[in-house]
Amino acid sequence: MFPKSSTRNPELSGAPPSAEGRTGPRLPEPADKAAGFSAPAGEVRGAAAGGDPGAHETATITPGIPGGRHRVVAPSRFSLILVAIVAGSALFMGGFTLGAHVATTPGTPADQEARFGPFWDVYSLIQSKYAGSPRPSQDQLVQAAINGMMQSLNDPWSYYQGPADFANSLLDVGGQAQGIGVVIQLQPVDPASSISCAKIGGGCELAISAPVPGSPAEAAGIQPGDVIISVDGKPLDGMTVDQATALIKGPKGTPVTLGIDRNGTSLQVKIVRNVYDRPEVVYRSLANGAVAYIDVSGVNDPAWSQFHDALAKAMAAGQKSIILDLRGNLGGYVQDAVHMASQFIGSGTIVYQQNAGGTQSEITADPNGLAVDPSVHLVVLVDGNTASAAEIVAGALQSRGRAELIGSKTYGKGVVQEWLPLTNNFGGIHLTVARWLTPDKVWIQGKGLQPDIAVSSDGARAGTDPVLNAGLQRLGFAPEAAPSANPAATTAPNAGPSPSPSTTPVPSALPSPSPS
Repeated sequence: MFPKSSTRNPELSGAPPSAEGRTGPRLPEPADKAAGFSAPAGEVRGAAAGGDPGAHETATITPGIPGGRHRVVAPSRFSLILVAIVAGSALFMGGFTLGAHVATTPGTPADQEARFGPFWDVYSLIQSKYAGSPRPSQDQLVQAAINGMMQSLNDPWSYYQGPADFANSLLDVGGQAQGIGVVIQLQPVDPASSISCAKIGGGCELAISAPVPGSPAEAAGIQPGDVIISVDGKPLDGMTVDQATALIKGPKGTPVTLGIDRNGTSLQVKIVRNVYDRPEVVYRSLANGAVAYIDVSGVNDPAWSQFHDALAKAMAAGQKSIILDLRGNLGGYVQDAVHMASQFIGSGTIVYQQNAGGTQSEITADPNGLAVDPSVHLVVLVDGNTASAAEIVAGALQSRGRAELIGSKTYGKGVVQEWLPLTNNFGGIHLTVARWLTPDKVWIQGKGLQPDIAVSSDGARAGTDPVLNAGLQRLGFAPEAAPSANPAATTAPNAGPSPSPSTTPVPSALPSPSPS
């Protein structure tokens, strides 16, 4: 048995979805704990588009939302006036909106000319008189203006991203990652030691919790419990986890050589970084087949489909005890969270949406859930990185009395964002559009969900999982045995990392283990 990483987020890669791809409001992965809720009607990140001399209409395609296609006209010059186009309950049901682009009409509207006069004065003066160096381009000025508007909201969830960063923030939607595919953990060399590790060396080592199934690391023979000593011949002593991870990461097609200590044997393992499918859901049987263990790493369309298939297999096998592992699950689409929770809750409220005006809308369970029979016993594993849409699932199951939560307090992100790409390859914007509440109308923002059974995994070594064992015991089964001393003699579970939070512009506040 190997541990469920507390972050489980690999390097991400892949092209962002097209305008015809999946869209809808989303709860993006947390990067910093937000203290409050911003009233604007959406979370948007993005850059302004260049001016278009002709007025036009554009449509944003929103699959999964009744009506699907919404057409609006919004006055704008260089796309400086940004308009969120999806509203009401349709907004909430998608988790985040990834529209085709924001509809604009060039030119400042007549009733806004006085207000925007100073802006255009400054813009024109910079263009005509600025003698400094380097001189910003028109696009840079527009991007800076949009960035300033987003910063004025004082909302850590609402921000602008340029083209590359915005594309990277959407990679998890496609269920792919780029890199070597391992989850790493900083731990004491001596299992009996209680020292707190901040850097590699001085009694601390960088161990591999597990390779991601189907990743280059797994193909190269990397095993759980391997200790990374060097990267491309460079010793790691004195480095932080982030510094070591930066050496391991790299673009597709480039090689990296890890110096490995495997149970006292030194190895040099060459791995070629690549794009690989990131498993969103892992299903396996525990307790001699009596318990179905379902590990869900994200809340998105691939995860929902894989989760449904796994649960169907468990029901077909007659498994009446289920462990749903949401640790490290940083969220995703709200509609998929509703689908997941509905498999255990036959009817009634799953979650409430509260829009910027304070109006609450009830979102109820889908019919025909696979495991709504009360004879199916369920526990949910959570931690400080269970966030956003994953908290919707956990919160619904807990407040409706369908499951107990085991582990540690969840992250506490109770707001919903829209993600909208902008035209002319200007990136995109994220904007807070709503808050969500549990079925008993509790807003968890900044507070999280408290577990019914508190179990800490602090200090747990690679290869052990006290939280999972607590779940087994709560269901009436013996804990999993510790792994053998020889990693090669053990069987790694199919536990993979989950989508990572955006690293810009808000830094991640998540603890180790870390992805590579």
